[in-house]
Amino acid sequence: MNYRKLVTIVEEIATEGGRPVDPVARVAIVAAVIENPWAGQGFVEDLNPGIDAVASDLGALLAPRVIEALGAPLEAYGKAAIVGLDGEIEHGSALIHTLKFGNHFRDAAKATTLLPAVEKRGPAGVQFDIPLKHFTDATIRSHHQSVEVKIADAPHAGEILIALAGATRGRPQERLAALSTEQ
Repeated sequence: MNYRKLVTIVEEIATEGGRPVDPVARVAIVAAVIENPWAGQGFVEDLNPGIDAVASDLGALLAPRVIEALGAPLEAYGKAAIVGLDGEIEHGSALIHTLKFGNHFRDAAKATTLLPAVEKRGPAGVQFDIPLKHFTDATIRSHHQSVEVKIADAPHAGEILIALAGATRGRPQERLAALSTEQ
């Protein structure tokens, strides 16, 4: 699988609300910018050949890089597909909403929940938020958060930007009670 660009972003939060964050919160995003396998072809009925050609290799490329960039055990994760203007949102969804892609991250993180996702079409430099949820229990509210991403030159019109994100903990200084059956 070929990519034009691979981007790794690591954020470390040491203070939140004027108080130290202990342990510090780390978030890592790894994104690949690839050629859209369906761009310029008009409406493509069967997306499966493109999914088969790209999704698994893409998951295998990104997942271990997120784990490595975090440098500590993962507790929350998410994914994104940002499609350039010559593609359909369905093109990005096709690549990330398949076990061929997502299982690489679930296996690397020892996770059991579905990956929360964002799909969007936009020009190069479009800003997007990747939702993050707890990796074994999506109802744990302390881990409901998002991370903002912008890559200045991606995606080009005929490209797709695919990203995975992971966090070492929930929101710093979270104070919401655990979700109960009454809520």
